[in-house]
Amino acid sequence: MTQEISTLEITISVADELHEQYAQAIVDAIFDAAQQRGTGIARRTPEYIVSKMREGKAIIAVAEDGVFAGFCYIETWEHGRYVANSGLIVVPRFRKLNLARRIKKVAFDLLRSKYPDAKVFGITTSAAVMKINSELGYRAVHFNELTQDEEFWSGCQSCPNYDILQRTERKMCLCTAMLADPKDLV
Repeated sequence: MTQEISTLEITISVADELHEQYAQAIVDAIFDAAQQRGTGIARRTPEYIVSKMREGKAIIAVAEDGVFAGFCYIETWEHGRYVANSGLIVVPRFRKLNLARRIKKVAFDLLRSKYPDAKVFGITTSAAVMKINSELGYRAVHFNELTQDEEFWSGCQSCPNYDILQRTERKMCLCTAMLADPKDLV
């Protein structure tokens, strides 16, 4: 008899060198999810994911049987003035367990502790992520309220909707921009 997923214990923690073995699975899961949704998530390499783990800027969810269940990481822009958690992914067999919400909350708490004065932002096409972000204190904003760091915006190039962003001079896209300003957070 196989164990039901809903009864598995899933540990969510700040990733470290012990989690490096999951880097390729994380990259593959993020890519597969983007392909299924027809949207873009900045393509990352396993080496990049490992670097986030080594910097203490990644959150990972692992089931008690050692199976990778979910992940996200923290990015900083403009010398820490802006911070985002990115690459949020939950492996399909672990969906519908509120795991994305739990991962996002741990990541949000981590980035708030590391960067208490930073504006926290994200862009997404996912209604579920928008709901989670709203619960955490984000609000929808215009794209010009986000970081203007060119490196951030270059990450959008792998999205099939990048032409929209270019045509509108980064004023609009299919993504929704969301921001949590530390002045508004309790």
